[in-house]
Amino acid sequence: MAKTIELIFDFVSPNAYLIWSPLRALAEKYGAAIAITPAFLGGMHKLTGNAPPFVRDAEVKGKNDYAMLEMNRFIQKHGLTKFRMNPKFPLNTITLQRMLVALEPEKQAGFIETLLPAIWEQGLDVTDADTLGKILHNGGFDGQALLAMTQDPAIKQGLIDNTENAVERGAFGIPTMFVDGEIYFGKERLGQIEEQLSAP
Repeated sequence: MAKTIELIFDFVSPNAYLIWSPLRALAEKYGAAIAITPAFLGGMHKLTGNAPPFVRDAEVKGKNDYAMLEMNRFIQKHGLTKFRMNPKFPLNTITLQRMLVALEPEKQAGFIETLLPAIWEQGLDVTDADTLGKILHNGGFDGQALLAMTQDPAIKQGLIDNTENAVERGAFGIPTMFVDGEIYFGKERLGQIEEQLSAP
């Protein structure tokens, strides 16, 4: 029976970009599905007391330098050399996350693949309404309709519920994945996820 990888996702994390293609390739290799759960990383941090690593570890000598070394190793290993840190980082992605909640599940991957390159390769400012509208239009999405849906109280609550539920299940950052009820945090867990997918 095919397995499912649940991906707790927020566009704001560069690691969400970095894991996306390798995770998709891994899922394809094992015939697994990816179920996307949009969450709001800022809300996760507030609920858990966590903070972005570059802030949390700023006073730890060598730690952020090592994190960048490992990031560059991951980029080279997976051929993600188009990656560029967005000049607006950290972006406010609450609108994008609400859009993801509003979309039908079968359209979420296409939405992610439309926006990830714009944010993490082209360095575009997706908090600008005109820029976001053009990106979505070029990707075949109705940006105005999606923007209107982000103001629906049910959509807003859906993102809150997703975020709180993810934290209750043990998530504290992005990307977090669940396979067979097991939790995996970070792009470095791909090997462990592969072991889980290959298990009987």
